[in-house]
Amino acid sequence: MMTSPTDIRRQPARLQRWLPFLGWLPQQTSHSLRADAIAGLTGAVLVVPQGVAYALLAGLPPEYGLYTAIVPAMLAALFGSSRQMVSGPTAALSIALFATLQPFAEAGSSEFITLVLTLTFLAGAFQLLLGLARLGALVDLVSHSVVTGFTAGAALIIATSQLPYALGLAPVGSSGFLELWPRLFERFEDIRLGSLLIAGFTLAACLALRHWLPRWPGMLLALVAASLMAAWLDPGQVEILRIAAVPAGLPPLSAPDLSLDTLRMLTPGAIALGLLGLVEAAAISRAFASRSGERLNSNQEFIGQGLSNLGGAFFSGYVSSGSFTRSGLNASAGARSPLAAVLSALFLIPIVLLAAPLLHYVPMPAMAGLLLLVAARLVDRHSIREALTTSRSETAVLLITFFSTLLLALEFAIYFGVLASLVLYLRRTTRPPVVECMLSQAPQTIQQAMEAPCCAVVRIDGSLFFGACESVARRLERFDRQNLVILAAGINFIDLSGIHLLQRQARLCHARGGRLYLAWTKPDVMARLQRAGLVDNEHHHDKPMAITI
Repeated sequence: MMTSPTDIRRQPARLQRWLPFLGWLPQQTSHSLRADAIAGLTGAVLVVPQGVAYALLAGLPPEYGLYTAIVPAMLAALFGSSRQMVSGPTAALSIALFATLQPFAEAGSSEFITLVLTLTFLAGAFQLLLGLARLGALVDLVSHSVVTGFTAGAALIIATSQLPYALGLAPVGSSGFLELWPRLFERFEDIRLGSLLIAGFTLAACLALRHWLPRWPGMLLALVAASLMAAWLDPGQVEILRIAAVPAGLPPLSAPDLSLDTLRMLTPGAIALGLLGLVEAAAISRAFASRSGERLNSNQEFIGQGLSNLGGAFFSGYVSSGSFTRSGLNASAGARSPLAAVLSALFLIPIVLLAAPLLHYVPMPAMAGLLLLVAARLVDRHSIREALTTSRSETAVLLITFFSTLLLALEFAIYFGVLASLVLYLRRTTRPPVVECMLSQAPQTIQQAMEAPCCAVVRIDGSLFFGACESVARRLERFDRQNLVILAAGINFIDLSGIHLLQRQARLCHARGGRLYLAWTKPDVMARLQRAGLVDNEHHHDKPMAITI
């Protein structure tokens, strides 16, 4: 049997659906490869202190944070759809993981680690099933204003979390945004000038290199220069905090516990963590997609996140998702494709194996200065200004999401933003405009048959469904003339409640000695009215019609 040319053309598209990296990998050039390599190397250096910190938040040994930034990050980049998002360990998932498993095992124990691997496997399986079921459209509920507010709030949290390191203070032991500021003010006298100087130098060096030498790896050069400066200011490594020492070694193979009792115990938590990871990844990928203009495939992103966690469960990783910090750094460093995230994971292997002792010379204030710059670039000032000047409802959604991000857990901020968007949308749709018009705006046949004193003409700009009927009925009651003409060009949909509304209005007009007319009715609305027996089946939708009672 011969294969048709159409089938031959479809085969690459089908293959790219299951192996999306075949779409962007062949498009690499020497220029894009160089840009991705620089961004990947910068991200590999950044993930070391972050991975260690997040692993400790999750109750795991520090090396597990680095393991989570290798295999899971590669799988998410290869099988996802975002070109700039970088996956791996995140603060929100680390804290949620610890809170989920704390009642079942002691943090850091072998039993705890086994439960972590099992929970990661289950969360990945849940995410993969959602992607295969093509439920990625659920992220369409997250509006642009939600993403903008969430990004701005997360950027402020990232910047605030780095202030103790930039000021030379020891970690304050509080992850809450509001709790951190009083503790910083209490320790204002303990600020170390050397650390503040290094953080400021790193910021200034990054900005200068970006302005005068945009093609150079400015962030890496700034870190190297800051490390030399720290060695000169504090040769004994006493005053200025450095990155903690990390044990060398590749991620060992691991296996989750798939016994029935364990699965039954961890499934509810796995679903919650899986949803949290998808919400984080969706918000981050959409934020960067809106900036770069790329087309995002939410179903593919779900699949990528699911495979990432499934693979992580067998390579000593724990639940991962998109990272705001590392994705922002990746974009700022000039990443052109997901290859940057893959190279970042590959560069991390020799760093962990060979260069781990050298990382101890990188000062934490320099990393803090770098992250402060990244956080500033995450704030989409144009979208914020656009929302504030264009729409009150969009402004409300943005502010609700922004303050929820600062005051609540990140995942609840997304939920609050989505809920606010839905509430405002329902408020608009349940109050469609009912505008009084001149008789001259009605169809010619109506004008010839009616006189203005005995006829009112209104235009309804919205669907007549159960949620809008009460609002529309109250406003129609103001028009107490004999005849009422409704210009229905703006009515896209009508349900049974809307049909009952027209019947009641027709009875009121009949009681006054007049009739209710509809003009310019859309075909779908006309078909429903005909099935309900309110109009003649042979009536055409572009002609005025009287409602039968």
